[in-house]
Amino acid sequence: MADLKGRLQAMGLEAADIMVPKKEIDPSAWAVVACDQFTSEKEYWADVDKIAGSKPSTLRLIFPECYLEDGDGDKRIADINRTMKEYVDKKLFDTYKECFFLVKRTCGSSCRWGLMAALDLDRYSWEKDSKSLIRATEGTILSRIPPRKKIRIDAPLEIPHIMVLISDSRRSVIEPLAEKAGELKKVYDFDLMKNGGHLEAWTVDSKKDLEQVTAAFEVLYGELDPANPLLFAMGDGNHSFATAKSCWEDIKKGLSEEERKTHPARFCLVELENIFDPGLVFEPIHRVLFNVPEDVFLEELKKTAAGISCETVGCRNCIAKRIADQGEQKFGYCTSEKHVVVTLKDPVANIAAGTLQKVIDALIAKGYSVDYIHGADVTDKLGSEKGNIGLFLPAIDKGTFFDTIIKDGALPRKTFSMGEANEKRYYMEARAIR
Repeated sequence: MADLKGRLQAMGLEAADIMVPKKEIDPSAWAVVACDQFTSEKEYWADVDKIAGSKPSTLRLIFPECYLEDGDGDKRIADINRTMKEYVDKKLFDTYKECFFLVKRTCGSSCRWGLMAALDLDRYSWEKDSKSLIRATEGTILSRIPPRKKIRIDAPLEIPHIMVLISDSRRSVIEPLAEKAGELKKVYDFDLMKNGGHLEAWTVDSKKDLEQVTAAFEVLYGELDPANPLLFAMGDGNHSFATAKSCWEDIKKGLSEEERKTHPARFCLVELENIFDPGLVFEPIHRVLFNVPEDVFLEELKKTAAGISCETVGCRNCIAKRIADQGEQKFGYCTSEKHVVVTLKDPVANIAAGTLQKVIDALIAKGYSVDYIHGADVTDKLGSEKGNIGLFLPAIDKGTFFDTIIKDGALPRKTFSMGEANEKRYYMEARAIR
């Protein structure tokens, strides 16, 4: 096992001591969706509060972002830390030592598979042009770290909603475990609250299975460019991972070199997912420009490519069909008068979101405003209002996603979403960080 541990750590990875609530605790009340979802819907979180009631729940261990501006942050954080310590003192958890969890999340007719593991924060950077082994995929907003840090800095546990992508086209890491899930020991199996679907997990702790995971990762690792090695790309929860990194940087200043190697805060528990899993859906996030003349927009757009061609089409659905072609970089836009498909020749960025961000940055500098929109219908409605422009982005191409991060660095913020809000990761597992 020591040999396996060393081989995994060489790739920024570790089998973890994973904690889950004991069998007598209601898992459907325990598990709640990520704190950064339903941020404008306090009624959602009020309903979660009713469902959880007086039962042990991760709702009592997180700070839903819809309450960030309520002015009672210090009290909420104190309550979180108190409750977390209370749950630990009451021994509400079972701990599975030095293992991975194979996780299956079913939503409707689709499912996705993941692997719970710990990643080395010393191998991560959120800088846009980072060449670290673990890195952000979208721009990190540094102002979002301090409120999260206030919670983690005194917390005995981490309870993550972080999802991290691997690029495994051969399906060699997670999928072989999924095929033999029936042979593994089941950890939990239950329905999630609030239309979250169904969640199952199995332990991966035998020497044979740990060897399979390690060897598969070693093949992926060996294929990386040593000058720009991207093995783990943040999917959801980058700001939580960045918070863990910030706390670790503070902690390690007071540790010896030997202590740094084994301190639990050096690692962060995440769910790894293969970007090629058909159950993992990438949704584009669109944009709306407000009170921007079309000629001003097009003038800025011309600065971002060797050439542009514009074709007027009948409707939003026509745009969606045309920009789905990944052979050329395309996007669509609408005004109060028309719908247009734009094709870019030799653009400045590898994807349309990156190219358009250059335009958006230039327009913001001139005093114009933009909003980021989930859903093409809403984009069409707002963009068709007089004076506005709705920008329709294509879905991210899974096959070129990692290459794009390697070439362009972190993508512009709000480039993609991994599924709808109720499909995001729910808090379930925990890990001691002290």
